[in-house]
Amino acid sequence: MIQDYLPVLFQLALALAVAVGGVTASIIIGKRGRRSKAKDAAYECGKDPIGGSQARFSVKFYLVAMIFILFDIEVIFMYPWAVSFRELIATVGMGPLWAMLFFVVLLEIGHLYAYKKGVFDWNRSA
Repeated sequence: MIQDYLPVLFQLALALAVAVGGVTASIIIGKRGRRSKAKDAAYECGKDPIGGSQARFSVKFYLVAMIFILFDIEVIFMYPWAVSFRELIATVGMGPLWAMLFFVVLLEIGHLYAYKKGVFDWNRSA
């Protein structure tokens, strides 16, 4: 019975060895370099870290993020429904089709509302 789990244990041991080896190598190699104030500073895409760490975002950023989450959740709910659609229709009838149609129409009403409010207009200020 332990022979069935041997490949999994071998893979876990190999993953652990790679992780520990990488950390150990970086500690050993990293200590050989010379330290300076420039090397110890935070690296921000080639820019010096000047100013506050909390950037102010526009409200439009949060609106677009919430709209993205809304439609992302819609797709997450549609995948399992689409995979089991034929079995659902065969066993339950047309109820799941009408439920998903209602779900999509409801989300499209939200999409049109956001469009009317100008959430997707990037040239307008929030």
